[in-house]
Amino acid sequence: MGIKVAKFGGSSLADAAQFARVRDILLMDADRRIVVPSAPGKRCSTDEKVTDLFYACNRMAAAGESIDAPFGAIASRYHAIASELGLSLDLDAQLADVRMRIELGGGADYAASRGEYLNGLLLADYLGWDFIDPQQGIFFDEEGRLDEERTQSKLGALLAGREHAVVPGFYGCDTHGNVKTFSRGGSDITGAIVARAVGASLYENWTDVSGCLMADPRIVRNPEPIRYVTYRELRELSYMGASVLHEDAIFPVRIAGIPTNIRNTNHPEEPGTIIGYEAEEEESPYAITGIAGHKDFAIIAVEKAMMNAELGFGRRVLQALEEEGISFEHMPSGIDTMSVVVHEDVIAGKKERLIARIKELCHPDTVEIHSGLALIATVGRGMVRSKGVSARLFDALMRAGINVRLIDQGSSELNIIVGVDNLDFENAVRAIYRAFVVRENRENRW
Repeated sequence: MGIKVAKFGGSSLADAAQFARVRDILLMDADRRIVVPSAPGKRCSTDEKVTDLFYACNRMAAAGESIDAPFGAIASRYHAIASELGLSLDLDAQLADVRMRIELGGGADYAASRGEYLNGLLLADYLGWDFIDPQQGIFFDEEGRLDEERTQSKLGALLAGREHAVVPGFYGCDTHGNVKTFSRGGSDITGAIVARAVGASLYENWTDVSGCLMADPRIVRNPEPIRYVTYRELRELSYMGASVLHEDAIFPVRIAGIPTNIRNTNHPEEPGTIIGYEAEEEESPYAITGIAGHKDFAIIAVEKAMMNAELGFGRRVLQALEEEGISFEHMPSGIDTMSVVVHEDVIAGKKERLIARIKELCHPDTVEIHSGLALIATVGRGMVRSKGVSARLFDALMRAGINVRLIDQGSSELNIIVGVDNLDFENAVRAIYRAFVVRENRENRW
């Protein structure tokens, strides 16, 4: 099939038993030739992540305090893994060097990156694979953004011709040669960058969940898994609150046309979710792909007679928002009305000034701000080909006694967004799920 790049999260590499599980998964498929490890995660709910301990070391060292306690905990974690796996790596020398550099002022990025670095060394030793330090192949520019062109060239050259390699996640190199980290969750980004650099046929993201779900399991009990989702659908679901992958981790593989497979390390037999560029050939058993949403939005409602004939009216409304540093989410409008949806956080303390500025610029008949709105996106590539989707959605909400305060559908017909009161949010999600998933399952059984 080609090269597969496998990224494993912190829970997948939390202890020696998980290391052994990861090794079994990698050796199960000869195409899995490059692995991207995270730092060790929590072994139980009361445990601490190694990355958090490294951050504590940096803070204490910067304050002139002893780092014996947090660094001792870090050393114990790595020694336990190395001892149980019978590794030959000189771990004491590595730990001593890391500690010295932290105490000499290596900085937060250096300290935080060492979780992945040390785990990468252990995993490379355990597998007998080449270790590639991303500080030599992943680069950031002066503004702290990924230097895509240089990274693609250098990392591709570093990995070219290697049968197997371990590339730690989360960090790279700044323009001064120092360690620079991505944001939290950055190992996902590293995995995607590596997959693009080697032209992988598949990017596998192994974690502690069996892929994406059609709804939030905290709201819907045992929601159905999503077996195949497009990057466009995932973008819509992620934006509306579905926590799947770091958004920056999607971009490198998306532009390269590489599919992503989200898998469960503890249940490797489950197929997980495939995220692909196109999915016309992948038929979903349901008219929708997933449901996601957020609470605490507000509607800025502007009304003026003959608004549609007034040149530049919409621009002036948005100018008022721009002057206050407010970004908007949606803008459903009518002939004489214009609604701008924003998150309540961004207008906190600005409402009176914003209303006054809209009045000054636009001279509307009325302008009001209505708070307490929840937005719910029903997303699906199959919606455009399925008749009666809107009717089924609004019928479900009506039967649940839920009043719809806002409707917004993009021209792509990839999703339908409805606004309901915050108090109705969970019931609305459950009602939509029942209408499109539970009902279809019942009909298919008959």
